Amino acid sequence: MFSQSWHFGPQEEMLEIRKRKNNLIIGVPLETAYDENRVALAPEAAGLLVQHGHQILVQSRAGENSFFPDEAYAEAGCQIVYSAREVFQADIVLKIAPVSDAEMGLIKSGQVIFSTVALPMQKTDYFKALMRKKVTAVAFELIRDKAKTFPLVRGMSEIAGNTAILIAAEYLSHKTYGKGRMFGGLSGITPTEVVILGAGTVGESAVRAAMGLGAMVRVFDPSVYKLRRLQNNLNARIFTSIIQPKVLLKSLKTADVVIGALHSSYGRTPVVVSEKMVSEMKSGSVIVDVSIDQGGCVETSSVTTHSDPVFKKHGVTHYCVPNIASGVPNTASYVFSNFFAPVLLTIGEEGGTENMLKRDPGVRKGVYMLNGTLTNHYIGENFRLPCQDIDLLMAAF
Repeated sequence: MFSQSWHFGPQEEMLEIRKRKNNLIIGVPLETAYDENRVALAPEAAGLLVQHGHQILVQSRAGENSFFPDEAYAEAGCQIVYSAREVFQADIVLKIAPVSDAEMGLIKSGQVIFSTVALPMQKTDYFKALMRKKVTAVAFELIRDKAKTFPLVRGMSEIAGNTAILIAAEYLSHKTYGKGRMFGGLSGITPTEVVILGAGTVGESAVRAAMGLGAMVRVFDPSVYKLRRLQNNLNARIFTSIIQPKVLLKSLKTADVVIGALHSSYGRTPVVVSEKMVSEMKSGSVIVDVSIDQGGCVETSSVTTHSDPVFKKHGVTHYCVPNIASGVPNTASYVFSNFFAPVLLTIGEEGGTENMLKRDPGVRKGVYMLNGTLTNHYIGENFRLPCQDIDLLMAAF
């Protein structure tokens, strides 16, 4: 006989009760990296987080270069602080550039840092310092979305492509660096000829902007697949070619503008435009080498700055500023802010960063260190550091 305590009817399901954490403290420091004008959180997004019970510490003047005054943050309910030390008392620090040497000394044990990792400029000591602090570090450029693309990298690339065309237009009409020519085309006048090297996100954005202004565009890329995808995305037939030196040189000789938009997944961008090719371009033409972030795809390119952005060589104006998106910091800051505000809200709703990471594999891809343990195998191999699989570590929580 079964005991009467046994019941075979429908039973109530025991659901997990998640405790909402409303007291996250989020810090937004003033960026100190050279030519970095962006800020990771716009006042509107900060206000949304405050409304959900979180405390936002914003270092004074953090948004100044992005045209977000301290007053805007204060009106949104943020607390304005006057030193990086105060900001780094937060649970989560949200910034653009990698942690600087000065900031490394301010990090507290167990802190969560969202920033870029900028691997080409890092050394082993950087990662060892984060390990000692038992930090959870998330790199913007490694985060993926549901479509398995890199949303923040794509956003910055779209900005770079559009802005490159506007920059070219400015210098093409410049009385010193250009030839007084309007970018685009008018009835009865030959349109501007634009050569775009690269059919990725930067290249596609540049193509759209140039065509919108009436320019005649030619696109070169080593990948036929990328060229075909570009044609499909544009839903228009434009001149495309794989990179063949003779064909490329023919187009460069008549080009008014060249946009270098090639990207390499393995370090330096290949140089596809030689100095001899540049010497055969028209005087007063303009090169905007967006690829300068990876060394540049034009042999005559040399790094410039936002304060001194151009130089002439062989009569051709070169614009070679890394981090073009920082030149339009207000727009770029909104891209970061629009992505991270929902992520931070989810962290609060889930009761902590680890719980959010369990449920969001895209953001988890951006984690290269979890509580002081390196979780990015590429970094581990290149810097000869011990590494563990993040999915195995997450299973322990």
